[in-house]
Amino acid sequence: MMLSSAAVVVRFGVTVTEKRTARDELRDLPRARDTGAVLLTWIAEIADESLVLDPANRPVEWETNTWWLGSEAEDRATLAAVQVIAAFERTAEALRCRIGELGFSGAATFYVWHDTQAGQLRCSTGSVLPDSLPFGGAYEVSADLGAIVQGFLDDDDPGVTRISEAGDIELQAPDFEQPPAFPVWTRNVGQSGDRADS
Repeated sequence: MMLSSAAVVVRFGVTVTEKRTARDELRDLPRARDTGAVLLTWIAEIADESLVLDPANRPVEWETNTWWLGSEAEDRATLAAVQVIAAFERTAEALRCRIGELGFSGAATFYVWHDTQAGQLRCSTGSVLPDSLPFGGAYEVSADLGAIVQGFLDDDDPGVTRISEAGDIELQAPDFEQPPAFPVWTRNVGQSGDRADS
């Protein structure tokens, strides 16, 4: 059964037993401590969570498909960027296969960014191309997931800027200029002919 790109809603995924899942792959990773692996588990589980692809209702896509991933500094210290990158790449591939099995024929993009203010990695899936991601500010599509992940892993105090690191602070009227663009890694997970890979 082929579905149009108008809307595909999946509340609970079906597990195909003859395929290895992202969770199976995760079990094979060496770990320094189990606590660091929790982040990798969360990333793997995204592929099996509720998924909404509805070009006519982007707010519902955003609410359903967006994940906020954080961990304590000591837990992040047990992880290597290559582990987190591999987990995101496996999740993107699992989503691509899942969306293909659903028959959704439109554009779909899985994307990851580091929200430095919140100290979190965030990711989402939307029925959009990379140049149309639902951000209110400037972003730039990046092919370098490693830099995004490493920025998160190296942040030893997420969401905090120490005054000693900020240099001399002079009280002045707030500057309402647009903040600089932040990098967003994208991966095409849709079936349309448009490429959404970065």
